[in-house]
Amino acid sequence: MVTGGAGYVGSLLIRKLMQHGYRVVCVDTLRFGGSSLIDVWENPDFEFNRVDITDYKDFDDVLRSRKYFAVVHLAAIVGDPACKREPELATKTNRDASIRLLEKAEELGIERFVFASTCSNYGKMEDSDGYVDESSPLCPVSLYAQLKVDVETALLNRFPKGQKFSPTALRFSTVYGISPRMRFDLTVNEFTKQLALGRELLVFGENFWRPYCHVIDFSNAILTVLSVPKEKVAYNVFNVGNNEQNYTKKMIVDELLRVIPDGQVQYVHKQEDPRDYRVNFNKIKNELGFKITKTVPEGIQGILRSIKMGIIENPDDQRYYNIPV
Repeated sequence: MVTGGAGYVGSLLIRKLMQHGYRVVCVDTLRFGGSSLIDVWENPDFEFNRVDITDYKDFDDVLRSRKYFAVVHLAAIVGDPACKREPELATKTNRDASIRLLEKAEELGIERFVFASTCSNYGKMEDSDGYVDESSPLCPVSLYAQLKVDVETALLNRFPKGQKFSPTALRFSTVYGISPRMRFDLTVNEFTKQLALGRELLVFGENFWRPYCHVIDFSNAILTVLSVPKEKVAYNVFNVGNNEQNYTKKMIVDELLRVIPDGQVQYVHKQEDPRDYRVNFNKIKNELGFKITKTVPEGIQGILRSIKMGIIENPDDQRYYNIPV
């Protein structure tokens, strides 16, 4: 089962899973439409259920309808602005329904559970010259991150650590890249779009750090967790990304100006940013053998080509954003 399977990450993941021989049940409310599922609609290994994970009765019916090997839980109100805009819905979906799904998965004997968490949980680094890793203190500074921390806490501590259940939290970097359900409210995607369309790019807080990871490599990380022995991932947390893919916004702009040299950029300096973190990804590399396949410059090139060639006809369309623009 993939919850949120019609979304930016999920729509790529379900294709990857089927390519690797899995049968996939997708659960989604289609909050942002269902066009991302059209080309897999008739695939015999694909099933879709338009169900809200907060509608416990209908969702339980889907959970009981199959003997699942794994649940990959992506469904959420995604991002700080979206959660700030709808805090009650975010709390109900991202925390309450997610913890309940964890409990139901364990109760139903589902072996594996992969939870999509975030590196935003780290908040701000104590050492501005250092890196945070999975053992670093969590300092969420937004509702979005706090709710992810709440679910992680339940995942790691709520159940007796037996041989059967294997829940894993993946703290994902800031995502970018082309997806069947495209988004342009993400830093790399947004910056590339603005300059590709010949607009001036306004950049706020250019010197604060974030890690970045291509949406394809999110799927690769999930596939890795599903394929390795359970004892490597059960009740465990992994940052997902690569040490060399930590960037400031200024560094991303510099990469963009290499391919769009006439791009116009204006920096709006910010003295403070509550989120400033450079992340270490050695654990997932050393313990699971995970390696990224795409870099930020490669992602920029892919987005740029899609806009220039007209593959994405109107990148300003509201469907590419998680909040009204």
